[in-house]
Amino acid sequence: MAKHPTLLQHFRSFAYQNNIREFDKALEYFTVFGGTGWDINTSKNVATLIEEKILFNYEALHESMTRYTHNNGLYHMILTILALGVNHEKDVLKKAKVGKDKGEEAIDYLVSKSLIKFDLSVEKPLNDGDGKSDRILFDIPFMRFWFAMISPNYQSISEGDYDEFAEKWHKIRDNFSILLNNLLLLELVQETFNTKSKSDPIVQIGSYYDKKIEIDILAIRESGTMIAAACKYSKEPAKSNMMDTLIQICTKAELEIRDYVLFSKNGFTPEVEALKEKEVVLLSGVDLSSLLDDLSEDDLLVYKNKKY
Repeated sequence: MAKHPTLLQHFRSFAYQNNIREFDKALEYFTVFGGTGWDINTSKNVATLIEEKILFNYEALHESMTRYTHNNGLYHMILTILALGVNHEKDVLKKAKVGKDKGEEAIDYLVSKSLIKFDLSVEKPLNDGDGKSDRILFDIPFMRFWFAMISPNYQSISEGDYDEFAEKWHKIRDNFSILLNNLLLLELVQETFNTKSKSDPIVQIGSYYDKKIEIDILAIRESGTMIAAACKYSKEPAKSNMMDTLIQICTKAELEIRDYVLFSKNGFTPEVEALKEKEVVLLSGVDLSSLLDDLSEDDLLVYKNKKY
Protein backbone atom coordinates (compact mmCIF):
# COMPACT_ATOMS: atom_id res chain seq x y z
CA MET A 1 0.00 0.00 0.00
CA ALA A 2 1.19 3.52 -0.77
CA LYS A 3 2.47 5.34 2.29
CA HIS A 4 -0.27 7.94 2.09
CA PRO A 5 -3.20 6.71 -0.06
CA THR A 6 -5.68 9.37 -1.10
CA LEU A 7 -9.20 9.43 0.29
CA LEU A 8 -10.50 8.19 -3.06
CA GLN A 9 -8.05 5.27 -3.00
CA HIS A 10 -9.26 4.33 0.49
CA PHE A 11 -12.88 4.66 -0.69
CA ARG A 12 -12.47 2.55 -3.82
CA SER A 13 -10.58 -0.12 -1.86
CA PHE A 14 -13.33 -0.19 0.77
CA ALA A 15 -16.07 -0.49 -1.86
CA TYR A 16 -14.26 -3.24 -3.77
CA GLN A 17 -13.38 -5.23 -0.64
CA ASN A 18 -16.97 -5.15 0.61
CA ASN A 19 -18.63 -5.49 -2.80
CA ILE A 20 -20.53 -2.20 -2.62
CA ARG A 21 -21.24 -0.45 -5.91
CA GLU A 22 -23.80 2.14 -4.78
CA PHE A 23 -22.12 5.40 -3.78
CA ASP A 24 -24.48 6.41 -0.96
CA LYS A 25 -24.35 2.98 0.64
CA ALA A 26 -20.57 2.83 0.36
CA LEU A 27 -20.24 6.30 1.88
CA GLU A 28 -22.55 5.44 4.80
CA TYR A 29 -20.33 2.54 5.89
CA PHE A 30 -17.06 4.22 4.85
CA THR A 31 -17.83 7.22 7.09
CA VAL A 32 -17.46 4.95 10.12
CA PHE A 33 -15.17 2.12 9.02
CA GLY A 34 -13.10 3.75 6.25
CA GLY A 35 -9.37 3.15 6.43
CA THR A 36 -9.53 0.09 8.68
CA GLY A 37 -9.36 -2.65 6.08
CA TRP A 38 -12.13 -4.50 7.94
CA ASP A 39 -14.60 -6.74 6.13
CA ILE A 40 -18.08 -5.23 6.48
CA ASN A 41 -21.28 -7.28 6.34
CA THR A 42 -23.59 -4.82 4.62
CA SER A 43 -26.64 -7.00 5.32
CA LYS A 44 -26.31 -5.47 8.81
CA ASN A 45 -26.97 -1.79 9.41
CA VAL A 46 -24.23 0.58 10.51
CA ALA A 47 -25.52 0.81 14.09
CA THR A 48 -25.32 -2.98 14.53
CA LEU A 49 -21.80 -3.11 13.08
CA ILE A 50 -20.63 -0.25 15.31
CA GLU A 51 -21.75 -2.28 18.30
CA GLU A 52 -20.22 -5.55 17.10
CA LYS A 53 -16.93 -4.26 15.75
CA ILE A 54 -16.21 -1.17 17.85
CA LEU A 55 -18.15 -1.02 21.11
CA PHE A 56 -17.70 -4.72 21.94
CA ASN A 57 -13.98 -4.38 21.15
CA TYR A 58 -13.48 -1.04 22.86
CA GLU A 59 -10.66 -2.09 25.21
CA ALA A 60 -8.53 -3.61 22.44
CA LEU A 61 -9.14 -0.68 20.11
CA HIS A 62 -8.42 1.83 22.87
CA GLU A 63 -5.12 0.11 23.58
CA SER A 64 -4.13 0.37 19.92
CA MET A 65 -5.00 4.10 19.94
CA THR A 66 -2.56 4.74 22.77
CA ARG A 67 0.28 3.99 20.35
CA TYR A 68 -0.63 7.27 18.68
CA THR A 69 -1.84 9.43 21.55
CA HIS A 70 -0.11 7.94 24.65
CA ASN A 71 -3.35 8.77 26.50
CA ASN A 72 -2.34 12.44 26.35
CA GLY A 73 -5.38 14.47 27.39
CA LEU A 74 -4.51 17.44 25.18
CA TYR A 75 -4.12 15.23 22.12
CA HIS A 76 -7.51 13.64 22.77
CA MET A 77 -9.16 17.01 23.32
CA ILE A 78 -7.77 18.47 20.09
CA LEU A 79 -8.76 15.40 18.08
CA THR A 80 -12.30 15.43 19.48
CA ILE A 81 -12.73 19.15 18.77
CA LEU A 82 -11.60 18.57 15.18
CA ALA A 83 -13.77 15.49 14.77
CA LEU A 84 -16.87 17.38 15.88
CA GLY A 85 -16.44 20.10 13.26
CA VAL A 86 -14.16 22.87 14.56
CA ASN A 87 -11.39 22.65 12.01
CA HIS A 88 -9.37 25.86 11.84
CA GLU A 89 -6.21 25.77 13.94
CA LYS A 90 -6.79 29.01 15.85
CA ASP A 91 -10.40 28.05 16.66
CA VAL A 92 -9.31 24.60 17.83
CA LEU A 93 -6.70 26.00 20.21
CA LYS A 94 -9.17 28.54 21.54
CA LYS A 95 -11.78 25.87 22.24
CA ALA A 96 -9.13 23.63 23.82
CA LYS A 97 -8.05 26.57 26.01
CA VAL A 98 -4.40 25.93 25.27
CA GLY A 99 -1.62 28.38 24.47
CA LYS A 100 -0.35 28.86 20.93
CA ASP A 101 3.08 27.23 21.41
CA LYS A 102 1.85 24.19 23.31
CA GLY A 103 -1.16 23.79 21.02
CA GLU A 104 0.84 24.02 17.81
CA GLU A 105 3.36 21.53 19.20
CA ALA A 106 0.51 19.08 19.89
CA ILE A 107 -0.98 19.55 16.42
CA ASP A 108 2.42 19.06 14.77
CA TYR A 109 2.84 15.79 16.69
CA LEU A 110 -0.58 14.54 15.58
CA VAL A 111 0.26 15.47 11.98
CA SER A 112 3.53 13.54 12.26
CA LYS A 113 1.53 10.46 13.31
CA SER A 114 -0.69 10.82 10.20
CA LEU A 115 -3.80 11.25 12.33
CA ILE A 116 -4.56 14.69 10.90
CA LYS A 117 -3.30 16.89 8.06
CA PHE A 118 -3.38 20.54 7.07
CA ASP A 119 -5.75 21.55 4.28
CA LEU A 120 -4.58 24.96 3.08
CA SER A 121 -6.76 27.43 1.21
CA VAL A 122 -6.06 27.13 -2.53
CA GLU A 123 -5.64 30.90 -2.80
CA LYS A 124 -4.68 33.46 -0.17
CA PRO A 125 -6.89 36.54 0.26
CA LEU A 126 -5.58 39.68 -1.41
CA ASN A 127 -5.51 41.41 1.95
CA ASP A 128 -3.12 39.59 4.31
CA GLY A 129 -5.17 40.73 7.28
CA ASP A 130 -8.15 38.73 6.00
CA GLY A 131 -6.31 35.40 6.21
CA LYS A 132 -7.74 32.64 8.40
CA SER A 133 -5.70 30.07 10.31
CA ASP A 134 -5.05 26.79 8.53
CA ARG A 135 -7.80 24.22 8.25
CA ILE A 136 -7.11 20.74 9.64
CA LEU A 137 -8.70 17.45 8.55
CA PHE A 138 -8.52 13.83 9.64
CA ASP A 139 -6.53 11.50 7.43
CA ILE A 140 -8.70 8.40 8.04
CA PRO A 141 -12.52 8.33 8.39
CA PHE A 142 -12.46 5.76 11.20
CA MET A 143 -10.18 7.97 13.29
CA ARG A 144 -12.57 10.88 12.88
CA PHE A 145 -15.48 8.70 14.00
CA TRP A 146 -13.50 7.36 16.96
CA PHE A 147 -12.55 10.77 18.31
CA ALA A 148 -15.99 12.26 17.61
CA MET A 149 -18.08 9.51 19.17
CA ILE A 150 -16.06 6.86 21.03
CA SER A 151 -13.26 8.67 22.83
CA PRO A 152 -15.52 11.37 24.41
CA ASN A 153 -17.87 8.66 25.74
CA TYR A 154 -15.16 6.24 26.87
CA GLN A 155 -16.31 5.99 30.47
CA SER A 156 -19.80 4.66 29.81
CA ILE A 157 -18.64 2.57 26.81
CA SER A 158 -15.90 0.89 28.87
CA GLU A 159 -18.58 -0.04 31.42
CA GLY A 160 -20.74 -1.61 28.69
CA ASP A 161 -23.32 1.19 28.70
CA TYR A 162 -23.88 2.36 25.13
CA ASP A 163 -26.93 4.56 25.66
CA GLU A 164 -25.01 7.85 25.87
CA PHE A 165 -23.08 7.03 22.71
CA ALA A 166 -26.24 5.99 20.84
CA GLU A 167 -28.07 9.19 21.80
CA LYS A 168 -25.22 11.43 20.63
CA TRP A 169 -24.62 9.48 17.43
CA HIS A 170 -28.30 9.68 16.54
CA LYS A 171 -28.08 13.49 16.62
CA ILE A 172 -25.18 13.85 14.20
CA ARG A 173 -25.11 10.72 12.05
CA ASP A 174 -27.20 12.11 9.17
CA ASN A 175 -24.77 14.98 8.55
CA PHE A 176 -21.55 13.28 9.58
CA SER A 177 -20.76 12.10 6.04
CA ILE A 178 -21.13 15.53 4.39
CA LEU A 179 -17.46 16.43 4.90
CA LEU A 180 -16.33 13.19 3.27
CA ASN A 181 -18.82 13.70 0.46
CA ASN A 182 -17.34 17.15 -0.21
CA LEU A 183 -13.81 15.76 -0.23
CA LEU A 184 -14.76 13.00 -2.66
CA LEU A 185 -16.55 15.60 -4.77
CA LEU A 186 -13.17 17.24 -5.34
CA GLU A 187 -12.17 14.08 -7.20
CA LEU A 188 -15.32 14.19 -9.32
CA VAL A 189 -14.79 17.84 -10.25
CA GLN A 190 -11.19 17.15 -11.21
CA GLU A 191 -12.18 14.09 -13.25
CA THR A 192 -15.01 16.01 -14.98
CA PHE A 193 -12.86 18.93 -16.10
CA ASN A 194 -9.78 16.89 -16.98
CA THR A 195 -11.91 14.70 -19.23
CA LYS A 196 -13.44 17.74 -20.95
CA SER A 197 -10.14 19.52 -21.45
CA LYS A 198 -7.12 17.24 -21.33
CA SER A 199 -4.88 20.05 -22.59
CA ASP A 200 -5.65 22.23 -19.57
CA PRO A 201 -5.87 19.92 -16.54
CA ILE A 202 -6.56 20.93 -12.95
CA VAL A 203 -3.25 21.24 -11.12
CA GLN A 204 -4.55 22.31 -7.70
CA ILE A 205 -7.90 21.75 -6.03
CA GLY A 206 -9.28 22.26 -2.54
CA SER A 207 -11.33 24.96 -0.87
CA TYR A 208 -11.01 28.69 -0.33
CA TYR A 209 -11.40 30.38 3.03
CA ASP A 210 -10.65 33.66 4.72
CA LYS A 211 -12.10 35.39 7.77
CA LYS A 212 -15.28 36.38 5.93
CA ILE A 213 -15.73 33.97 3.04
CA GLU A 214 -15.70 30.24 2.36
CA ILE A 215 -15.96 28.57 -1.04
CA ASP A 216 -16.61 24.83 -0.97
CA ILE A 217 -14.34 24.03 -3.90
CA LEU A 218 -11.74 26.12 -5.70
CA ALA A 219 -9.53 24.71 -8.43
CA ILE A 220 -6.74 26.09 -10.60
CA ARG A 221 -6.02 24.74 -14.06
CA GLU A 222 -2.63 24.56 -15.72
CA SER A 223 -3.44 27.75 -17.64
CA GLY A 224 -4.09 29.56 -14.35
CA THR A 225 -7.86 29.86 -14.86
CA MET A 226 -10.03 29.09 -11.84
CA ILE A 227 -13.06 26.91 -11.15
CA ALA A 228 -15.37 27.51 -8.19
CA ALA A 229 -18.05 25.18 -6.85
CA ALA A 230 -20.81 25.26 -4.25
CA CYS A 231 -22.40 22.23 -2.58
CA LYS A 232 -25.94 21.70 -1.33
CA TYR A 233 -27.37 18.72 0.61
CA SER A 234 -31.00 19.66 1.25
CA LYS A 235 -33.83 17.36 0.20
CA GLU A 236 -35.17 19.96 -2.24
CA PRO A 237 -33.70 20.58 -5.72
CA ALA A 238 -31.35 23.57 -5.82
CA LYS A 239 -32.74 26.85 -7.12
CA SER A 240 -31.11 29.60 -9.20
CA ASN A 241 -30.16 31.62 -6.12
CA MET A 242 -27.45 29.00 -5.46
CA MET A 243 -25.64 30.18 -8.58
CA ASP A 244 -26.18 33.84 -7.75
CA THR A 245 -24.76 33.35 -4.25
CA LEU A 246 -21.66 31.57 -5.55
CA ILE A 247 -20.93 34.37 -8.03
CA GLN A 248 -21.39 36.99 -5.32
CA ILE A 249 -19.04 35.19 -2.94
CA CYS A 250 -16.33 34.79 -5.58
CA THR A 251 -16.67 38.46 -6.54
CA LYS A 252 -16.35 39.49 -2.90
CA ALA A 253 -13.19 37.39 -2.61
CA GLU A 254 -11.91 39.11 -5.78
CA LEU A 255 -11.31 35.81 -7.53
CA GLU A 256 -11.45 35.68 -11.32
CA ILE A 257 -13.50 32.55 -11.96
CA ARG A 258 -13.69 31.06 -15.43
CA ASP A 259 -16.02 28.13 -14.71
CA TYR A 260 -18.68 27.52 -12.08
CA VAL A 261 -19.91 24.19 -10.71
CA LEU A 262 -23.00 23.50 -8.64
CA PHE A 263 -23.41 20.25 -6.75
CA SER A 264 -26.84 19.46 -5.36
CA LYS A 265 -27.41 16.08 -3.75
CA ASN A 266 -31.01 16.01 -4.96
CA GLY A 267 -30.73 17.75 -8.30
CA PHE A 268 -31.91 21.12 -9.60
CA THR A 269 -35.02 23.00 -10.60
CA PRO A 270 -35.75 23.23 -14.36
CA GLU A 271 -34.62 26.87 -14.25
CA VAL A 272 -31.14 25.81 -13.15
CA GLU A 273 -31.04 22.82 -15.50
CA ALA A 274 -31.46 25.28 -18.37
CA LEU A 275 -28.07 26.77 -17.52
CA LYS A 276 -26.27 23.45 -17.81
CA GLU A 277 -23.06 23.55 -19.82
CA LYS A 278 -23.69 27.19 -20.76
CA GLU A 279 -22.91 29.08 -17.60
CA VAL A 280 -22.34 26.27 -15.13
CA VAL A 281 -21.52 22.58 -14.75
CA LEU A 282 -24.21 20.78 -12.74
CA LEU A 283 -23.45 17.70 -10.65
CA SER A 284 -25.83 15.71 -8.48
CA GLY A 285 -25.67 12.69 -6.23
CA VAL A 286 -26.09 10.44 -9.26
CA ASP A 287 -22.83 11.69 -10.77
CA LEU A 288 -20.84 10.63 -7.70
CA SER A 289 -21.43 6.99 -8.62
CA SER A 290 -18.77 7.34 -11.34
CA LEU A 291 -16.13 7.40 -8.58
CA LEU A 292 -16.81 3.67 -8.14
CA ASP A 293 -16.66 2.80 -11.85
CA ASP A 294 -14.46 -0.09 -13.01
CA LEU A 295 -13.51 -1.35 -9.55
CA SER A 296 -11.02 -4.19 -9.64
CA GLU A 297 -8.54 -6.04 -7.47
CA ASP A 298 -6.00 -3.36 -8.41
CA ASP A 299 -7.96 -0.96 -6.17
CA LEU A 300 -7.52 -3.12 -3.08
CA LEU A 301 -5.22 -1.66 -0.43
CA VAL A 302 -3.48 -3.91 2.09
CA TYR A 303 -3.95 -2.76 5.68
CA LYS A 304 -1.63 -4.03 8.39
CA ASN A 305 -3.72 -3.19 11.44
CA LYS A 306 -5.66 -5.83 13.39
CA LYS A 307 -9.02 -6.73 11.87
CA TYR A 308 -12.29 -6.87 13.84
